[in-house]
Amino acid sequence: MKNQLRNQLLSKQLRAYTEGIFENINDQWVFFDEETDEAYPLEEYMNNEISIYRNNRWRKGTLVEDGKLLSGKELIFIKDEDQVRIKKNLQYSLERLLEELRDDAFFQFITTLNSMDFSAYDCIYGYNQLSFSSTAQSSGTNFFIFDNGDYICSVHHHFNEHNKEQNRFEFTLNTGKRMIIEKLVKNKD
Repeated sequence: MKNQLRNQLLSKQLRAYTEGIFENINDQWVFFDEETDEAYPLEEYMNNEISIYRNNRWRKGTLVEDGKLLSGKELIFIKDEDQVRIKKNLQYSLERLLEELRDDAFFQFITTLNSMDFSAYDCIYGYNQLSFSSTAQSSGTNFFIFDNGDYICSVHHHFNEHNKEQNRFEFTLNTGKRMIIEKLVKNKD
């Protein structure tokens, strides 16, 4: 249940998908990114989650071979000019942090980020000190930079897990606006 709620929140993030169309050019499938107008060979998205818009709804599946999408047990054949959206990957350091956070800190972080018009998928740089820690008892700071196309947001995540779990997130926009959220949870001894 925990992962299901987290996945739902992440899948509903703004800019969680790259949208565009598939075209068959000289017997080669190509994805055209709607935002950048750049073309990419379809094989770059092999085994990725892809949704195709058919019959007034999105059909989600996994690209399994050139021109074919597996949706449950059904094999869907891609058509020329199909409208599609491809699930983006989270920035690696941010993804690792989100996996480690307790539910309350996770939801508080994501909803605060969203309230500032940023998405988890806007992360363009991340440094996660927790990835380098060799012991469970650690303290330090993680750094993340988000770019939503209009503004930049720097997030510092201060953590201290010696006697209690402490998560302090400091959000700073390039406009100077700041927001701080902090969560303290005492260990059960």
